[in-house]
Amino acid sequence: MPSTTVTTKSSGVIGGLSTLDRFLPVWIGLAMAAGLLLGRLVPGLDTALEAVKIGEISLPIALGLLLMMYPVLAKVRYDRLDTVTGDRRMLLASLVLNWIVGPALMFALAWALLPDLPEYRTGLIIVGLARCIAMVLIWNDLACGDREAAAVLVALNSIFQVIAFGALGWFYLEILPGWLGLSQAALDVSMWDIAQYVLIFLGIPLAAGYLSRKLGERSKGREWYETRFLPKIGPIALYGLLFTIVILFALQGHTISERPLDVARIALPLLAYFFLMWGGSFLAGRAIGLPYDRTSTLAFTAAGNNFELAIAVAVGVFGVTSGQALAGVVGPLIEVPVLVALVYVSLWGRRLFSKEPADA
Repeated sequence: MPSTTVTTKSSGVIGGLSTLDRFLPVWIGLAMAAGLLLGRLVPGLDTALEAVKIGEISLPIALGLLLMMYPVLAKVRYDRLDTVTGDRRMLLASLVLNWIVGPALMFALAWALLPDLPEYRTGLIIVGLARCIAMVLIWNDLACGDREAAAVLVALNSIFQVIAFGALGWFYLEILPGWLGLSQAALDVSMWDIAQYVLIFLGIPLAAGYLSRKLGERSKGREWYETRFLPKIGPIALYGLLFTIVILFALQGHTISERPLDVARIALPLLAYFFLMWGGSFLAGRAIGLPYDRTSTLAFTAAGNNFELAIAVAVGVFGVTSGQALAGVVGPLIEVPVLVALVYVSLWGRRLFSKEPADA
């Protein structure tokens, strides 16, 4: 029966993951605990980690993000991107989900669940405006999504981020609340502030990944590149992810432990947002006839957020100790374990598709 075949393949995909990948939730839990312990037990660690920055992002976090993204972008077959750009269904669905549905959903959840906490509410709305460009590549890869499609959608989000972030911030924080008779906030951020983070956190690893494939295939051939080189650099992405989590928790451990109720209040709309965005996008991909790999990519790129940009904007506009900044920091702390769990849900959901992609 077709369903049995798909189920077997789906189980095989999970079983075929490396030990590091299969037990990723365990490693992430340990990384969170290690970060909290470091932040509490090592005096002055947060000051040392924040001493050197790229813009408003700590240098160790920036390095972790770059290490995390490079191996995934090195895996992309750039000569196949034209097969993605021709899929208008996926591109249009991604634009609608990311730039209409996502911000509107976060706005609604923030106001519904945090009506009495304006700083946290504003911070969450900023998180909702910052669409994915970083960690989503990891989740997409683990869920056996389409790497080329993910690269195209991330690039598309980056372009729209530079153009639309400031305008959407003005709309959702000033104009729409005024229309609805709600309290208003202001978001003063320039296009250049946004563009520099896009250039750093997407441009650098994208250029490195493209050059690696171009030069590697030219000198050694595609077979060597994909069977010898990529397996060697692959684990670096997850090491970078775990390193980033340790640093994030070390920097914010004292805040999290001192304000647990605030963190819980912020976490509630975030949990609802990630599950609703991912689930709705996954069902939308299947409804418009996308194969599993592109449906999974559509779901993760819609559910993920550019937390480094959200944190940078919140810190730059409202200050490092503001409630808006705390909401930005809590964002990835909730997003990471939730989207890891959704990787497994995605692999299980592969059985809903009667036809596997040819290159899965």
